[in-house]
Parts: sequence; structure tokens; C-alpha cells
Amino acid sequence: MRTVLAWSDKPAEREGAKNIVYDIAFRPDGLQLVAAVGMRVLVYDAVSGDMLHSLKGHKEAVHCVAYSADSKRFASGGADKQVIIWTSKAEGILKYAHTEPIQALCYNPLTHQLASATAGDFGLWSAEARSVPKHSLASRALCCSWTTDGQHIALGLFSGVVTIRDRIRPDVEKVRIDRPGGPVWSLRWNPSRVEQVDVLAVGCWDGTLSFFQLSGRQVGKDRELGYDPCCVSYFANGEYVVVGGSGRSAALWTKDGVKLAPICERGSWVWACQPRPRANFVAVGCQDGTIAIYAYRDNMTDVIVQHLATDERVRIKCRDYVRKVAVYKDKLAVQLPDKILLYELAHPDDATDMSYRPSERIGKKLECTLLVLTAAHVTLCLDRRLRLLDLRGELVREWDLEATIRYIKVIGGERAREGLLLGLESGTVVRVFVDNPFPTQLARVDAPVRCIDMSPSRSKLAVVDDNMVVRVFDLTTGAVTMTEQGGTSVAWNSALEDAFCFSGNGTLTVKMGTFPVHTDLAHGSVVRFTGSKIFCLHFVEMKTMHVPQTASLYQFLENGDYAGAARVACLDATASEWQHLGSEALRALELKSARQAFVRTRDLRLLDLVRAVEAARKAPGHDDQLLAADVLAHQGKFAEAARLYAKAGRADRAVAMFTELRQWDEAKRYSGTAGLANNADLAKRQAEWAEEVNDWKAAAETYAAAGDMLRAIRVLGDNGGAASAARLRELLRSLAPSARDELSACAMYLKKAGDAAGAREAYAKLGDAAALIGLAVEQGAWEEATDLARDHPQHAPAVYLPYADWLAVRDRFVEAQDAYTRAGRPDKAVRMLQALAHNATVEERFADAALYLHLIATERLRAARRGAAGADAAADGGVGGALAAGRPRGRAAIAHGAGSAAPFAEASAAVLAEYAELNGQAEIYYAYEMVHRFEREPFTTELAETIFQCCRFLLARTTHRCPFRVSRVSTLAALAKQAKALGAFKLSRQAYEKLSAYRLPPAWREHIDLQAISVRAKPFVDSEDLIAVCYRCQTTNPLLPPPGVGDECVVCRHPFARSFATFEPLPLVRFALPPHIFPQEAERLVSREPPPVAARAEAKANPWQGGGGGGGGGAQVLTLGDDGADAADDALGSDEPFMQALLDFDAGGGAFVPVEVDESMLLSFHKEEVFVQKWAGGGAAGGAALPWVWWKNMVPEIPISQCSACNRFFHGEEWEAAVLAKGQCPFCRAPQTAE
Repeated sequence: MRTVLAWSDKPAEREGAKNIVYDIAFRPDGLQLVAAVGMRVLVYDAVSGDMLHSLKGHKEAVHCVAYSADSKRFASGGADKQVIIWTSKAEGILKYAHTEPIQALCYNPLTHQLASATAGDFGLWSAEARSVPKHSLASRALCCSWTTDGQHIALGLFSGVVTIRDRIRPDVEKVRIDRPGGPVWSLRWNPSRVEQVDVLAVGCWDGTLSFFQLSGRQVGKDRELGYDPCCVSYFANGEYVVVGGSGRSAALWTKDGVKLAPICERGSWVWACQPRPRANFVAVGCQDGTIAIYAYRDNMTDVIVQHLATDERVRIKCRDYVRKVAVYKDKLAVQLPDKILLYELAHPDDATDMSYRPSERIGKKLECTLLVLTAAHVTLCLDRRLRLLDLRGELVREWDLEATIRYIKVIGGERAREGLLLGLESGTVVRVFVDNPFPTQLARVDAPVRCIDMSPSRSKLAVVDDNMVVRVFDLTTGAVTMTEQGGTSVAWNSALEDAFCFSGNGTLTVKMGTFPVHTDLAHGSVVRFTGSKIFCLHFVEMKTMHVPQTASLYQFLENGDYAGAARVACLDATASEWQHLGSEALRALELKSARQAFVRTRDLRLLDLVRAVEAARKAPGHDDQLLAADVLAHQGKFAEAARLYAKAGRADRAVAMFTELRQWDEAKRYSGTAGLANNADLAKRQAEWAEEVNDWKAAAETYAAAGDMLRAIRVLGDNGGAASAARLRELLRSLAPSARDELSACAMYLKKAGDAAGAREAYAKLGDAAALIGLAVEQGAWEEATDLARDHPQHAPAVYLPYADWLAVRDRFVEAQDAYTRAGRPDKAVRMLQALAHNATVEERFADAALYLHLIATERLRAARRGAAGADAAADGGVGGALAAGRPRGRAAIAHGAGSAAPFAEASAAVLAEYAELNGQAEIYYAYEMVHRFEREPFTTELAETIFQCCRFLLARTTHRCPFRVSRVSTLAALAKQAKALGAFKLSRQAYEKLSAYRLPPAWREHIDLQAISVRAKPFVDSEDLIAVCYRCQTTNPLLPPPGVGDECVVCRHPFARSFATFEPLPLVRFALPPHIFPQEAERLVSREPPPVAARAEAKANPWQGGGGGGGGGAQVLTLGDDGADAADDALGSDEPFMQALLDFDAGGGAFVPVEVDESMLLSFHKEEVFVQKWAGGGAAGGAALPWVWWKNMVPEIPISQCSACNRFFHGEEWEAAVLAKGQCPFCRAPQTAE
């Protein structure tokens, strides 16, 4: 085994104590070494050997040191009976003592407990414990070691006993091993974690090395050492053991107890030896105070074969110490201590095969210093002798040379006729053929030969001597052609005769022909130089280095040696380097090298050029200058090509070249030289070329400069896109309004490019309102579009119809309805609202459904009004036309506008009926929203009276048919519940009885039955506070209307006017106007102040009336009549005409007839008491589809408010609260104010 001393140190003795290195320990990462030297603990850098710390803490000699597995601390113990714990920074942190000198220390690999052994006991220290428990021993302890799992500790005693203790019960001996031959001075557990059982290596002072299992069973026999072992240590992988002792040496053993080779020889006892973790080094400590670290190779029993091309490796296990290895083609020879094993590839025809199989075996112990292998022989070198053996081990031939053989290399040849190069210590280089007994001297140097190699042609020889001088010999002349310094190994390039490399002093030098050398940093010895790859062996690692040949390639090109450049390029040139070589060779008209380069790059175009140049050169009268210019033009060097054309008198070819290249300025410059003065034609061609090759900017500028603005605009618009918008705007501003074609093209292209501002400017310059509106609509600029529509009403549909669609998509349906109407498409508005109403009903958003139905009804009414207006216009030119002409309208026409609707009644009857039905459904859904929320939500903000009145309203309105999704069962259930809560027990009982006739949900049935039974325990009466009174006839109405009666009085059929906040009846009475009073006149009469009422008030206050026929003028007369009638008349104010008219009705009639008032009655009304329902589309002068409806507040003390949009009534306070909360009408959601 070959080892190399990495570093050593022998500390000076101090304090009169003799330096003996009793123990050493590495930090687990292998970067520091701790040594027990004399009375000090020394800490070294394991790599450089520098001493980092000299720790003084012991008063006597230090016997042992140990490092913890976590690298945080180490410990030392000595003859002063003290154990000191140090941090990894060499700071002492703890000290504890024994009663005897410390003999051994060992850290537990898992728990980091420290075991300290002495002559009488051993202790276990841990960082968590406050004291160190100690356990007595029968004999003096000399060594200790923990198992890999940290569960057991083995102690070697002076009595020859090995005692194994458990970590949990260290006072109890678990296993005892007796070694009667002598003291057990060293032991160590195998640290490998892959072994199935723990194995303990024991070094005993009877000169043996033994192995034991944890159970105490011995593994194999005792191994005789021939000396007393002082230290036994395992490598980190557990494969090898290092043993040192009184034999003044350290040796390497396998884990099975097979001795491999010595590591080092020392002049004194080796007390400590320790492998360095994670590295191939072994440290030893000696009796003379020396600390040394040796480097060694790994895999001492294995052979690793590496394929240099594929970098694939194969390991061959020989199970013995490998002394030498030789490889030749498909064969491998391995020398072991007592034999030589021969292997061959299983598949030699496969260049990538790495499967070796044994072929021959030479069972002889053969001594040699060098070993090489050929196809049929094994060659051994020993001193001056060179022995040739066949593959069976028989001696074939032997040579005795003049000096010791220092280097040998196989240089190839036929099978059994290979040649060998030998370098001798005398400086002679000899060539020997295995079939020839006579060596041939090739060269001689002044110093022993260190390395040699021969060129591929066998014409040159490179020699390196011990003085690191590299010489190259020409074998033909024997002359030295080159000498270089600083080499230790050399190798010729196997593919190039002129290239070789050598290494030495950490550098790698490459020599190419006669050019200067190229040097780079590299470690190791050169083994092979193939192509652009150099293989260097550094220790046991084969490194592959890529050496680019670019510099050499360019050097050949600079010298004009294109053939040499091609040879260099063949090594490993890139495609770009081959292309450059071909271009340079073609420029120099070296067509052979150019063809070789372009074949490599597969450039068919340039190969065609090479063939064309070859053909042109064969033609008589050819001009190489023109051919060179053509080559330059093909290579893109147009300026140089043009100069050569001009120099050769062919400037016209330069013009043609630049014209094809569209370099117009250059073409114009050479056109004068060529005698071509037509620059205008060049400009035209320039524009056309620019357009053809999509250089639209240049084409447009050229056309614009030529005055062809329309073509310039088309080029910019068709090709430029958004990038051409700025230039188009510039052209637009330069155009006159009369250039309509150009302006239209600009507008179109700017719009296409997304430049709305530019297109708007173009359309404005053209005066095209329709295009402006279309542009605004496309851009979504609705404010601008509507402004344009107001200025140009003929284009309104083009604005409002897409605007309505846009609003509808964004859920702004009310605004969308108005936009559809403005666009003249109310049908689309109605379809949208119908879909919304249906969806809202399906989703049980009944308030939204009510709103949409109300909007549909309003739209239907507007449609009817537009139809009436159209009919009037067809009859007499329309109302607007009559008013514009100043002609007075007739009374019939005004009456029709006032609401009689006679001329249009038949045409609009269906629309009015649909309007009434839709409005009625809207009111039902609006009321049902409150009932539905009351039913579904656990808590509600609505008052019980509100739910009560809503239910009464719904039952009155749904006597014949319930709208979609409106549940009569839910209404009755809510009414019954609220009636019971408000004291209307009779009504609640009636509601429960009606519910019993319906199919109820299973979840409701039990609750309804229980409530129906519980209400029977209540009086069969209703609370008088809930009784509804008709404000026209003063009749008390039942809470639950009889069948066939709607939301109206059961006597006079007057409809109840309800507040659409709480649905309570309002004191409103409906009246009508006679035919001769127009609505506008009625409004004027109501707006006047009423006449004084003092006389009437006095008469009412004095029931006695003055009368008499003939002459009782001053007598008081008491008139006796029907007391009941008088009382009723007094109560109703029968002396007032309107109150008397209210009582004048036919109680048996079926239809309701409102009271008709005259001028005196209207004058007697207060303005605040009268309310008018003016329906959408209705009015005094517009051909109304629905007449106005008049109401009077019978109790002025109760404030009533009316929504101006939907004409619904509300209590004044409820209206103000709703408007202040949301700023809109609760029913129609039209914006309102609280004024």
C-alpha cells in the first residue's frame, strides 16, 4: 500500500514533561484533530496541520481525548484524575474528578453521554445530570467503546476481561469476555449501521487481534500481530481496521481480520491511530511525541475501470490487496499479493461494454515495480530486468537493460508483436518489440526518464526527465525540435500529429505545432490526449478536461494554413467554427478546405457557391477579383464586395446588388459611377420594394413625398395597424375638407387602428353625423352619443337601441326601458320586463315582480297613448300639427283629451284592460311580498296590523284567481295568526275553517290544527278597532268579505283606497266630473279659495230654524220630523251638497257609480283635500288612453301623500319615513323627495 505523508508535527516539550501522544481524536466533520500530548491538549487543523490551540488545564500527563458526535464539545482526561469538558471553540466549560487517574474516554454517539474509565471505576456524565454516577470495576480499566446505537458500552480491563454493560443499568455486567493472555489495551465497536450484528474488535497484549459479537461469541480465530496492540480504530464505513502498537508501525486490516498492508513505519511505539472522517487519511500518535497524518488510496481491495469516452465505471471486487493494475484494449490484469488475475470483456465488439469476466489466472507470487499488459503477454519490470510472460504465467522472453526501468508504455502493434517504450534511469529511451529480443535506443537525455510518449505517426518522441524538462525528438533525424520546462507527464494527441500536452506544478500545457503553448491550471498526471479531451489522473480520480481548439484554429487561419486549420477543426470544432473556416477559405479561394468545411456544416447554398466558383475558375479569361467580390456578396460583406466590383470596373453589379438589398442610398451612390442617372426610377422602385417587403413606413413616406396621399394612407392603414395611427393623424390634418376620399380612408383606418379621437376628427371634417354617432356607440361613449342624438333626432334609434341593450346587460333595467322607448322599440322593453317579472316571481322576489309588472302596465298605457296620437294625427294632422298651425281645437277633441276616450275607446279597450290587470297583479305581488317575508323569515319589522291588512287585501283581490306563486294558503295562515293576535277571534276562526278545505304542507298541518282548536276557546267576536267602515256610505264592512265581493264596500261598492305602506284603508272618496267640466277647469276651481261658511256653520249650530208661511217672520218655529233621519243627516252634514250626494246611491245596484260634482261643490273643496290620479300617458290635451281619477279626503286631519309617478296613496308620516330612508317610492321606486 502506497501512502503519502500529508503533514506531521512534533511539539516542543514544556514544563519538564515528556511529550508522549497517548491519544488522538478527530472532530466528526474531519476538520480538526485533538491530541493528548504531554500535559496539554493540542488542537490542529486536520487539513493544513496548523496548530490552532494549545490547551493547558491538566496538571499531569493527559491520557485520553474524545469528541462528541454532535461536534459541540470534546473531553480530555489525565493522570491528575480530572476530566475537562471543552467546547468546539476550545473553551473549558466543566471539570469533574475521579479517585484514580483517567485511562479512557468515550462519548455515546446518540445521547452524548461521556464515559470515563479509571483504575477502579467508570462514570457516566451527561449535560442534564447534576452529578456523575460512578460504578466500581474489578480491575483497572484501560479502554472503552460505545455501540453504534448507544445502548451498550464495552470496557477492556487490565485483567484481560472485557465487560459489556447496558446504558440503563451500567452497574450490572451483561456480558463478560475473558482474554487470559494479557491486558485488553484497546477495543472498538464496528461503526457500520448496515451490519446485522454489532462486532467488537479487541486488541490484547498477548499480540492478538480478536473479534466478538455483542453476545460474547467470538467471530473467527485470533489474529497474530507479532506485537502488542496499543490502539484499534475502525474506518467510518466499518470496512477496514487500523492497528498500531509496540511494532512501531500502523497497519491496515479488513473487518474480517485480513491484513492488507502497512500504513506507516515509525521509530517508536504508536500509541494512537485514527482514520480521518470523510477523507482518505490516517493520523498516528507516537511515543516520541510525533503526530503525523498519512494519505492513502481508497478501494484497496477493489479495481475500478472507467470508460474514458462514456465515463461509465465498473467495480471489480478482488477481496485482497490490489498491488498493480494494467489494462490493454479488452483485457485487464490485476496483481494481488500472491497471484495475477486476468479479465476480458464479455462483448469486445461493443465499444461501450464494461462487463468483465475472468479469463486466466497466474497463480504465482511475482515481484515487480511496473506491470503492463498486451494482447497475449504480461510484462513485468523489476530493476533492470524486463520479463515477458504468456497468459498462463510461463516465461517467454527476458531483457536485461543497462539501467533501472523507470517508465514503460505499450505503443500498440499487431497481436503478439506489440511495441513497448521504456524509459531508463540512465536517461535512455528504448523501444522493444515483444517478438524481438533486441531493444532499440531511440533517444537519450541527461536525467532519469520520468515519462515518455510517441506521436501517432511514430515519427516524434516526447520525453520528460526528473528535472521536469520536456523534450521532443524527431525520430527521423534524432534532433531535439522543442524543449519546455515544468513537466511531469506527457501525452501526444492520438488524432493530430502536431499536438501534445504535458502537466506539472499544477498546470496543464498544450502545444500545437509551432504556435506558442497554451497553459491552464490543472492537477494530476496526463494519461491520454484524444481530440479535444485530456484525461488527467489526480490521486485515484480520473478527470476529463475539454481543451477548446479555437485559438489554434484561428492561428492557422491567420497564417493562411487552411489545411492545418481543417485538421484542427476535425478535433472538436463547433459548427460556427467550421462555418468561419469555410468562409475564410472561400474568400481566399481555397476551395478544397472550403468544401470540407461546408460539408461538415451541410450548407448546401455555400456548397453550390463553391461549385460555381470552381466552374468559373475553369473558364478562360476569368477574373479572380470578380469571383472574390461574388463570394463577399454571398457572405454578406456587401460594402467590400461593392468596392471590389467598382475596382474591377463593374459598378453596375454593385448597383444591382444594392437594389436587391434595398439599400437605396448605396445604390444611388454607385449609380453615378456606373453611369446610371435615373434616380427617379430608383425612387419608384424603392417605394414598390418597400411595399412588397412590408416596409410600410418607408413606402408610405415615399408615396407621401411623391404626392400620392391616398396610396400613402392605404399603405399605412393596411399594414401599420395601431402603430401607424400617429402618422395617419398627421396626414389627416394636412388634407383639405374637399379631399373626401382621403378623409374617408383616414377615418376608416384610424377607426380600425383603435384611434377613436383621430377617426372622430376625420368624420367631423367630413361632416358625417351618422358616422360620428356610430363611432361613439362602438366606443361606448354614451353621453356623447346621446348628445349627438339630440342634435340629430333622425339618428336616435341608432343610439338608444344599443344603449338600451348595454344598460340591460348591466342590470340597469329601468333605464334600459326608457332607452328602448326612446329608440321606438317598446316591444323590446316589454319583453325584457316580462322576462324579469317572470324570473323575479320564480325566485320569490315578489316586490321586484310587482315593480316590473307596474313598468309593463305603464309601457302598455304609453303605447295606447302613442296609438291615440297616431290616430289623431291621421285624422287631422295630429295635435302637435294643429297647435303649431294655431288652429283652435274643437270641444269634442278637447273632451277626448280630457279622458272620455270615446274616439279611441274601441281600439284601446284591450290595452286598458291589460293595464288594469297588470296593475292589479303588481299590487297583489307587492302586498304578498310582506306576507311571504312574514312566513319565511323568523323575525320581521312589519307590524301585526300591517300583515293583517295585507292579508285582507290579498283575500279580497284573489277571490276568483291567484296569480302565479301567490299562495292563498299562506295568506289565510298569516291572517289567522295575526287576527288571533289582534283580537279578531271570529275572523281567525273563519280563516282556520277555510284552511281546513286546502291541502296543507305536512309541516303545517299539526300547527294549524292546534291553532284552530285553541281559537275556538276565544269569544266568537272581532275587535271593534279592526272593523272597516266605508267613508262614502258609513257602512260597517265585515273583515272577511263575502264571496263575489272584492276590496270594496259591500253596500255601495265604493273601492277602498289603501295606504301602500301598511295597506290600511284611507278616508278617500272617489268623485267624477260632469261632461261639461274639463279636468283643467276642475283643477282651477279646486285651487281657488272656498266661499265663506259662516252662515252654514251658524245654521248647523242652531237646530231651531225660523220659518212660517205668512207672517211669522220673527217667531221661532220648532219643526218636528223623523228623528232618526234628522240624526243621520246631522251626522253626515246633510246640509252640504257633496255630503248629501254621497248618500244618494242605489244600494241594490251592482256596479259602483262615483258621485258627480258641480262647480259649486268644486269651489267648496279645499285644495289639500283633493287628489287626482293622472296616469302615465294621460293628460288634458294629448289623446289620453286612461282618464284622470278624482278623490277627496273625508278626514282632513289625516295627512295623505300621493306618489307622483305611480299615483299610489300613503299615510303622510309613512310616506316621509320611506322617502327619507331610501329616497324613492316604496311601490314604483321612482326617486322622490320628502317635501
